[in-house]
Amino acid sequence: MTKSPTTRRGRASDSEPKLTDVARHVILPEGIVSTGWPPVRKRLADMGATFDRWQNDLGRCFLAKRESGLYASGIDGINMSIPRQAGKTFVVGRIAFALCSLTPGLLGLWTAHRTRTADETFREMQGIAALPEVDPYIDGVRAANGQQEIRFNNGSRILFGARESGFGRGFSKVALLIFDEAQILGLKALEDMVPSTNAAANPLIFKIGTPPRPVDPGEAFGQARKEALAGELRDGMYVEFSADRNGDPEDREQWRKANPSYPKRVNEAAMLRMKRHLGPESFRREGLGVWDETGIGSRAISEVDWESASVREAPSDGVRSLAVAFSKDGERQAVAGALKHDDGFHVELVGAHSGPTDLTIASLADWLAERWSSTSMIAICGKAASASLEQELLDRKVPRRMVHVMTTAEYFAACQWMIDGTEDGSVTHPAADAGDALEESVACTDKAFRGKDGSWGWAATTELGDETPLEAVSAALWAARTSKRVPGRKARAFS
Repeated sequence: MTKSPTTRRGRASDSEPKLTDVARHVILPEGIVSTGWPPVRKRLADMGATFDRWQNDLGRCFLAKRESGLYASGIDGINMSIPRQAGKTFVVGRIAFALCSLTPGLLGLWTAHRTRTADETFREMQGIAALPEVDPYIDGVRAANGQQEIRFNNGSRILFGARESGFGRGFSKVALLIFDEAQILGLKALEDMVPSTNAAANPLIFKIGTPPRPVDPGEAFGQARKEALAGELRDGMYVEFSADRNGDPEDREQWRKANPSYPKRVNEAAMLRMKRHLGPESFRREGLGVWDETGIGSRAISEVDWESASVREAPSDGVRSLAVAFSKDGERQAVAGALKHDDGFHVELVGAHSGPTDLTIASLADWLAERWSSTSMIAICGKAASASLEQELLDRKVPRRMVHVMTTAEYFAACQWMIDGTEDGSVTHPAADAGDALEESVACTDKAFRGKDGSWGWAATTELGDETPLEAVSAALWAARTSKRVPGRKARAFS
């Protein structure tokens, strides 16, 4: 059943399509000799679930086994890239119910990145549990926030929660681990949760999502896809449903290629509604399943180091510095602060702006002028508007000694100090969710070498990426490390 990445559909339209007819990629692990699907399929029938042929094929592949009796995808997991509204919650959720009802004491975790998504999935699963054909297998449902679970008569449980709220840590003997929204699944979350399956006899791990945006921390999902397409995913499974990369997003045939549930289970109105609400780029990724050619942008600061440097509370006091970074074209700017304290340095992004610099430079100067007296230095990097901002600050009676336009060498040093500080633990930053401007900047910014001597600065590695937030905190760190001034007032806030 292994399918070449380039092989495409070939069945007649009047026949029930199988998985290899509707999926772009079906890549299976080696050594499959059997599958645990038959008893699960029977239990699903008892529960009133009717699957299409391609869905049955998915189930057969999910539960494929080697001669040892262990799941063939039990190490690298089941990885599925599938557009919105294609029926992944129905398929995976129903299979999870069947497995729980057949295996006494099975513990399953269903985790999404966002609380909203986790809540929506739980409500959908709650509805399944209430069906007349399913209810006899159910012991109870707990709907309390943060403690959502479905209990089965045989002692099995499925718990639901959001990774952004810390759900999933501290469990053991987890036999079924489902990572929903895998496009926002960082390596740190994976490291935190996967060990929970080590004590289970025959665990299964699912990673299910849509193609990640360039700024999403989707390293785990993207790496699984990369390995699968390179033929290196030997102990796991990869399935992808997607339209043609250069296909017309208005073309209904492309919709059929991307979504195996269209038009049988998902009608045209639903697809149109999704298209109009998501916008062109998001619809391409989330509605049609098309991965960016460049995939996930490279980064210089590893996700593990960046996550390790995050703190929920900033130090209580210290000496602060401020910094402004301008992009080369002057269309983007970011403001950051750094706090020098007894144990090291703490950096924060104050704000980021995209648009003509001359529209904001006066208000930026006003903001900085109100705060210079409690600051050790205001550092500025980026040639586009550095001189203009410096003059605006001087016009507002900010002392010249307080304003420092960084040299190129100083900027290079700031970048190096930033990466060194996150590696050795001397620099911290606020913990933040995906979507935060600094998080997005770090996720897609890498070193860009600019001289024969190996000197380098920050540069975004994706078309929509923005390096200025990372440049701003790096410049603020440089100011905190080099300034000898101690202002009369100490403060922790950068607002």
